[in-house]
Amino acid sequence: MTVRVRGAVETLPKLMRRLRKDSASSTVTQTPVLPSLRRAFSLYDQINLIDNVPDDQLRFQRYTETGFTVNGVHYDGSLLCVGNLVTSWGPRNFSEITPQSLSIFQIIRPIPEILILGCGRNIEPVDPELRRFIRSTGMKLEPLDSRNGASTYNILNEEGRIVAAALLPYGVSS
Repeated sequence: MTVRVRGAVETLPKLMRRLRKDSASSTVTQTPVLPSLRRAFSLYDQINLIDNVPDDQLRFQRYTETGFTVNGVHYDGSLLCVGNLVTSWGPRNFSEITPQSLSIFQIIRPIPEILILGCGRNIEPVDPELRRFIRSTGMKLEPLDSRNGASTYNILNEEGRIVAAALLPYGVSS
């Protein structure tokens, strides 16, 4: 280890002298060119996922205490979204979410890979019976507060994944 350090210490002054000598012998003074971040990330400047989402794709744009705005249309109450379809959903509070309220997932094909369960203002513990039901349909369950649930739905849907969301309004709390 000490041999390596000694070699580096001896080499450094030689390197510095050579750099000074090379820069002094240059007849034209050149300003060092630093890589431009703009140039390095120019491809990313051209990508805009938010504005390039197809018109027929659902996007949650806003949430309120009582509902959601999806593709410019305000919906009051709970929503059930599958892929690019949206419908009103019966449960008004978390305790009303049962296997029966999600029974549509027994017939929908293709089966969404994930169900985002928007619990309202806070994430709530999901009843084991409800978890078993969702697992029996072949979906994974992701309980979130409804604000983050809507955002997660947007991201997964924009990625082209088959995703479903069952969202209570954000104003709902247990």
